[in-house]
Amino acid sequence: MNKTILIGGLVLGILAVVLGAFGAHGLKKVLTVDELTTFETGVKYQMYHALFLVALSSISMTTDNVKKTVFYLVIVGVVFFSFSIYGLATNKLTSFDFKKIAIITPVGGTLLIAAWSYLLFSILTKK
Repeated sequence: MNKTILIGGLVLGILAVVLGAFGAHGLKKVLTVDELTTFETGVKYQMYHALFLVALSSISMTTDNVKKTVFYLVIVGVVFFSFSIYGLATNKLTSFDFKKIAIITPVGGTLLIAAWSYLLFSILTKK
């Protein structure tokens, strides 16, 4: 499980760097400052959680079942949160109206909070 978590964190990190560079260079001329800032928010949270997964892969204070749950909460949370933000920030560039599915952004954020909280709870209650 640790290898899977590490690989997941590394993939999210690579994608965050690529998307950050794309936003800074490829989208600078087609998005407003507010839209770019929104896009950057998605990138930041994706990178934070990539680093979280990398750290999680080496934590020995919790069980593999807890790590697995946290891993899935983070992956789904990042997809819902960050990727919906990418869609919302670039909404005017696509034919799909991402505002129709904007409700998944706070759901993703809630899943990310749940991941951190569940890990904290499992460590605090470990004997």
